[in-house]
Amino acid sequence: MSRLARKYFDAEQIERARTYHRPLYAAFALNAAVTLALLAWLSFGWLGDTLYESTDGWSWWAQCLAFASLTIAILSLARTPIAFAFGHVRERRWGFSTQSVGAWLSDRLKGLAIGLVLTVPLLLGLVWLARAFPELWPVPAAAGTALSVLLVVFVAPVVIEPRFNRFQPLADEELAADLRALAEDAGAPVRHVLVADASRRTRKVNAYVSGFGRTRRVVLFDTLLERSSPRETKLVVAHELGHRRARHVLKLTAIGMAGAAAFVVVLWGLLQWDALLGAIGATGPGDPRVIPFVLLLAVAVEYVGLPLGSTLSRRFERQADRFSLELTGDPDAYEATHRDLALANLSDLDPPRPAYVALFSHPTAPERIALGRRWAASTRSLPGPEGDAHSPVAY
Repeated sequence: MSRLARKYFDAEQIERARTYHRPLYAAFALNAAVTLALLAWLSFGWLGDTLYESTDGWSWWAQCLAFASLTIAILSLARTPIAFAFGHVRERRWGFSTQSVGAWLSDRLKGLAIGLVLTVPLLLGLVWLARAFPELWPVPAAAGTALSVLLVVFVAPVVIEPRFNRFQPLADEELAADLRALAEDAGAPVRHVLVADASRRTRKVNAYVSGFGRTRRVVLFDTLLERSSPRETKLVVAHELGHRRARHVLKLTAIGMAGAAAFVVVLWGLLQWDALLGAIGATGPGDPRVIPFVLLLAVAVEYVGLPLGSTLSRRFERQADRFSLELTGDPDAYEATHRDLALANLSDLDPPRPAYVALFSHPTAPERIALGRRWAASTRSLPGPEGDAHSPVAY
């Protein structure tokens, strides 16, 4: 048990969070193993051959649509028992999930449908480009995948997110006015501060920022509003405004676009290897038989890139935390908010180092509280106009 965790939380709180999270890390590893093994089987084994042969005699585009859809559906089906056990049954046991089995399955089917709509056309386009431009296909494919990332980020708030939640403007007009003023003070005005009906699914509390341009928005869970005081709500919104002010969504989108283009280059390089094509059973990049391998490579790259992505995300979260302190000047609300969020969500207060490096997109609650106290101490020590130490806030 780390000294930092023990400094801000008691042993019972730390142990309860640990008991909740340790099986989740095992579930993540199991899910990753199932995903990689199944995609490898579909790429190089008889299961993929059998599925592909079931489309024998079809036109190439029909083969592509059917084979891609079957691959994604089988993968989703194989991972459903793990998702159900840890994402529904266990969440209800711990008092978080508010969904029925039917509602959970409905969300699962919605996720599959969205995955098919987003992924199958990309795979079809990739195969078509490889057939139409055998030598130059990586160029338009890289541009197309990069643009698809941009499109998804732009439309997700207005097309994808409403499939899972209903969003309403913040009903508390006084608080809404305060939050809009806060956004103006931050120099990061947002078009909407919305409330999501997250309580239909969970008792956990959260907030997030999404979209850009005309789709930019700050979203608060209704569970957060029920639990938090106005000061704490302002602190949470100030944090999200920090993301807006620093253009974190835009930066992550740009990184995602660059990563998508780089992925196509790596894919192109691997598909030049005759031995690999032979192992897949494909005649070339324009053969729909390569589809499971494309997905296998994408998943493998995603897992390999987790530590880098998590490190960058934690850096952005620390920047937003500092911004929330500077904007509100309220370290008391900052500490109370992050303590309450951690306890309400049973955040892991002392995670294993490998899990922290690879999976934690946010600093731990003890790290965030320590940052707040350092900020408050440094603010107090700043010299005033006459050289006296002073602090603009009570703490």
